[in-house]
Amino acid sequence: MALPRVIAFDGDDTLWHNETLFAMTQNRFCALLTRHVDIPSQVLHARLFEIEQRNLAAYGYGIKGFVLSMVETAIGVTERRIPAEDIQTILAFGRSMIEHPVELVEGAREVLETLRARDHELWLITKGDLFDQESKIARSGLALLFARIEIVSEKDQGTYERLLAHYEISPDEFLMVGNAVRSDVLPVLAAGGQAVHVVPRSLQPA
Repeated sequence: MALPRVIAFDGDDTLWHNETLFAMTQNRFCALLTRHVDIPSQVLHARLFEIEQRNLAAYGYGIKGFVLSMVETAIGVTERRIPAEDIQTILAFGRSMIEHPVELVEGAREVLETLRARDHELWLITKGDLFDQESKIARSGLALLFARIEIVSEKDQGTYERLLAHYEISPDEFLMVGNAVRSDVLPVLAAGGQAVHVVPRSLQPA
């Protein structure tokens, strides 16, 4: 079966590594909090995740929302006893994440260049904070390989249907490639397109 004319890629953890950076920062955050409270790290992880999910509607996806959720978690679990200098440390964690070099998934550029050479129209569809995503796309060095770059607040069936309608692309001409089943696969299939689920080597079980 021939590949569709338009092939779209997710960014985070599909073309470049992202989740490992969040996991590393979360571990540093938990180590910081255990200086103040005697709580198992898995409980702190769960508490942070709970607050992140609750804050999605207000902050959306991305580093800034993650940092604000860490600050809220720190204030909560320490019953407002966390010192200002440790809040500054948490903010520094976020700045380090934003400034961290973009590390491409092995083979990502080669795949994009091969598909482009075969006259496939390449799109990048990613979600999250606009500034954060624009910065990562620019630093990735991949921007010029895409005919279209779309940064969206959510990747659901309606989002894909709107994009396809706007650019007059039939669903059977469209393929999405990404690491998240919930946002890169299921809604695309529901919209009538095709999807490929990929898992970066760094996130695969040992």
